[in-house]
Amino acid sequence: MSEELGLSVKKSENFGKWYLEVIKKAELAEQSPVEGCIIFTPYSYSIWENIKNYLDKKIKETGHSNVYFPLFIPESFLKKEAEHFSGFVPECAWVTEGGSTKLGERLALRPTSETIMYYTFSKWIRSHRDLPLLINQWCNIIRWETKAAKPFLRTKEFLWQEGHTAHATKEEADEEVIKMLNVYKELVENQLAIPVITGKKTESEKFKGALYTTTIEAMMPDGKALQMGTSHNLGQNFSKAFNIKFLDKDKKKKYAWQTSWGVSTRLIGALVMVHGDDKGLIIPPRIAPYQVVIIPIYKKETKEIVLEKCEDIEKKLKEEKIRVLFDKREQYTPGFKFNEWELKGVPLRVEIGPDDIKNKQITTVRRDKEDRIAIKENEIEKIKNILEEIQKNLFEKAKKFFEEHIFVVKNFEEFEEMMKNKKGFIKACWCGSEDCEKKIKEETSATIRCIPFKREKIFSNCVFCGKKAKEVVYFAKAY
Repeated sequence: MSEELGLSVKKSENFGKWYLEVIKKAELAEQSPVEGCIIFTPYSYSIWENIKNYLDKKIKETGHSNVYFPLFIPESFLKKEAEHFSGFVPECAWVTEGGSTKLGERLALRPTSETIMYYTFSKWIRSHRDLPLLINQWCNIIRWETKAAKPFLRTKEFLWQEGHTAHATKEEADEEVIKMLNVYKELVENQLAIPVITGKKTESEKFKGALYTTTIEAMMPDGKALQMGTSHNLGQNFSKAFNIKFLDKDKKKKYAWQTSWGVSTRLIGALVMVHGDDKGLIIPPRIAPYQVVIIPIYKKETKEIVLEKCEDIEKKLKEEKIRVLFDKREQYTPGFKFNEWELKGVPLRVEIGPDDIKNKQITTVRRDKEDRIAIKENEIEKIKNILEEIQKNLFEKAKKFFEEHIFVVKNFEEFEEMMKNKKGFIKACWCGSEDCEKKIKEETSATIRCIPFKREKIFSNCVFCGKKAKEVVYFAKAY
């Protein structure tokens, strides 16, 4: 591998430096002139578009419609829901002047859209016939992070979708929360090939202003948790603050029950961390910008025939609905191209040279295993099967790592030892006390990532205080 393309650090030796180097050399992001912000390159934005296109289809299939609300949110709107407001004030970026005119009221740059949307919901909803109201928005979010920026994981501006719904009953809202969380689970596991745990957040970890929060949590190779998506039942907290009432069938006025849910471009960061290796990215085929790259190998006398064959194979792959790139660049050697597309994580490389033409075949090289497989020209549809095998292998490999890095502990001494010597999630029993939860966080930096939906049998007393336990939960340090 050339010095220019090669990574200078191994994933296992310095995970943080490796992550930043992969993002830079695979050309996923550029640093913005504005500190704490990144520029999405065509390559990373293409990954986001593939995620977005898949998810947008699923969102619409479940009956939701897309909207767009303004970026600017009046401060008075945020203040209407006190708990929500207190949760976001430290992260708000404020507009205080327009041109040379000082504004009468500060405007927050959208940290999330509940308040401005629900002001409008109060106008849209009058009767039970107006429910359920099911909308979704694709937009940018501004949160003025003070911690060090980490591309895709922690930046002052990021991209996401946020769903917002209103319902006549709590039961309908509960159903919506789980339905959309399952859509996220399907997205992350089936498209990104990343296994997750699904469950409920504790009171201290829930979304500010929500009745309760559900989550999908993934494990990164350094053992830290990454919250991949959340779905909240907001109860009637916001409907009371914004007067979202409807006339029910019994002719009585009632407050709506609401939900919100979202995933963001941090999914790209998870993708890099979970699947990447010492050569760079490995992108699951279902969301890869290019599923196949064709690289010609020729000498001067065989150039014409090889390029012609490459074009023919490219056409056939496109007919099979495979996203393919034919790398025709003459200024780079085949070896350089091999290294570059390995770095960029293209799932499958197709090599075509004079010998392949002579044998009426193409040579394929898998990015996940580097297996070289010759395929007959008239059996080119087999490439689809190889891509599915790559997708499956990436998920199974990640799932194996996940399962092997969940550690069971019964007391705090074991807990602290695991936190110091192991990387992964800790499964432990908890009494339900916020005080125990808080002290564990203060002493170890680990938080309860979720109370799993699939309730597990209590196997000890509370890991911290030793009193009778109520829940089996998963702890981890988190991004």
